[in-house]
Order: sequence, then C-alpha cells, then structure tokens
Amino acid sequence: MKIVILAGGSGTRLWPVSREKDPKQTKPLVGKKTLLQQTYTRIRKGFKETDIFLSINKKQVDEVRKQLPKIKKNQIICEPAKKDTAAAIGLATALISKKNPNEVIATVNSDHFIKNEKEFIRILKFAGRIVNIYPEKITLIGVNPTYPETGYGYIKLDKQIKSYNGDKVFTVDHFEEKPDLKTAKKYLNNWAYLWNPAYFVFKAKIMLEHYKKYLPQQYSILMKIQKSLNSLDKEFKKITPISIDYGIMEKSADLLCLPANFGWCDIGHWRTIQEILTAGKSGNSKHIHLDGQGNMVYSFSKKLVATIGIKNTIIIETDDSILICPKDKAQDVKKVVEKLKKQGLTNYL
Repeated sequence: MKIVILAGGSGTRLWPVSREKDPKQTKPLVGKKTLLQQTYTRIRKGFKETDIFLSINKKQVDEVRKQLPKIKKNQIICEPAKKDTAAAIGLATALISKKNPNEVIATVNSDHFIKNEKEFIRILKFAGRIVNIYPEKITLIGVNPTYPETGYGYIKLDKQIKSYNGDKVFTVDHFEEKPDLKTAKKYLNNWAYLWNPAYFVFKAKIMLEHYKKYLPQQYSILMKIQKSLNSLDKEFKKITPISIDYGIMEKSADLLCLPANFGWCDIGHWRTIQEILTAGKSGNSKHIHLDGQGNMVYSFSKKLVATIGIKNTIIIETDDSILICPKDKAQDVKKVVEKLKKQGLTNYL
C-alpha cells in the first residue's frame, strides 16, 4: 500500500503567513513541526519510508526537501503547474501504476489535524484491506461530525454492506456541499451524514479507469506522461483544472465509505488554528490586551501586539503584512488574496 501526501495547495485562507512559494503546510502553525512534517511523521507510524510519496508544486521542491530530507527524489511527484486535486491525484496514480497497476493507493492531505493518530493509522490500513476485498470500488473515509460545521462537505451514506469487528462499510448515496447552519444541525442528528475529509483509497488501475470514463481528456494526458516522463511539463499544462470531487467522486457509482472517529479537522483558516491550539484564548504569548476576549493574535515577526477593547477578532502580523478580521469572517481571507492578484500586488502573494 502506497500513501500519497497531497501537499501542493496554497492555503489562501491562511494568508498572510501562507504564501504561494511558502504555503501553510510548510509552516509550524500548530506545533514546533510544520504541518507537512507532522503529516509525514504520523504516516511513518504505520508505513515504511519507501511507501510514502509526496505530491507537490514545483515551487515547493527545495523547501520540502529541506523539511523532509529522508524523502528520496523518486518519491516526490512534482506538478509543473497547479491544476487542482484531480490532476494531482491522477498524476500520482499514473506514475505509481506504471510500476504496479494493482497497487493500493491512499491519498491524505498535508494540512489536517489528527488527534488520535493510532486510530487514524488503523482506519487507513483497514481501508486498504477493504479495497483488496472490493477491488472495483474506491473507498472513502468519512468522519462522524461532532458539531454542526458549515465549512465542510458531507458524505451521505446509503446501505451497510458489511461489518468487520465493529467497523462498518457502507455504499455512498451522494455528496453534499457546505451547508448552512440549519442544515448542518440536521446532518449532526442524522447518522447517515459524515464530514468529507477527502481521504481516498483505491487500486491504481481502477482509479485510472474512472479518469478514462469521467475525465477522458485528463486520462489521455496522464497516459502520455506515464509513457514518457519527459513530456510532463508540456502535457500537464494542458489539463483543465477540476477537483477530484466534481470530476470523479460525485459521478461514480462505485464508492464505499468507512465511518471513523479520530479527532479530525481541516486546518483551513485562522479560526480553526485557534480552536486547536488555544481553546478560545489568545494564540500568541507576545500579546497584551485590555478589555478584550476571544481574539486570535499571532505575531510571526515577533513584534509585541497590544489591543484595547478588541473582541472575537483575528489579528495576524508578519514582516510585510497585517490581517485584521472578525473571527466569523475567517473563511473570507481567501478573497483578500484574490484582490491582491487582481491589483497586481504579487509581492504579497
């Protein structure tokens, strides 16, 4: 079983710390190690070094090699351009499949927080066994929701087909996009709805068959790259960007899902980081406040930050930028990045 760590994202909702050349997964946001290092260390607790691959953007190669020196060159799958998750997973699958079309592959993300790492590894290995039992299926891992989250997508389960020592296996009914709060509360009280953390486990050749059926243009390009890696730069740039959720998962009738509980959350924006690290307290020791509460304050340039009468606010300070926004607008930070692009302020990207 091969593990592909997807680490090519830009993390725009964690600007100004997360930048295009130095994105969130290369930063120590929830501990002394970077998110990427934490993910790799977590996976190593259950899998061999030689079975772990990285999918990254070419701009990140030097930094990633520095942070993970044990990763060999042939374990780094480098995308010459950002083309979304279908292209990233497709490229990794095509290259691994060239050596072994029957290889079981699991994709994990480099920007997730996992509280119970032992259980996470157990479920990941269990998913690999399910793929060997049902080789024509793609197996998803879903997370039982613990509160009505509006920032995640959901998996709607269908029928239970099997149970193994208490671990249940379901078919997938459909996917739901990020709901409003009222809908999220309904999902919380319905056993059939799970958070979708985008963990996919599959046989390489089966996934490529899905590309051939649902994304034939990408499939054709991936086969050219598989045949000759020298064509990677030229061919990969021809891919039309699309997420694997839209491109394949929402179209496929061959999906299974394993409900899991291992203390998961997506480190997608600053409010999430505060919830992980500080349980509502200030996120930085070099912050003094008068008449304030519920703030998330980080000074990455080591400046002292003082606030008066500020409540429920995110304040992030770096060498060249300052972000200030209400906590309930944390999802909108990516809009700042979009505006920087439109105004040509590339130095801040």
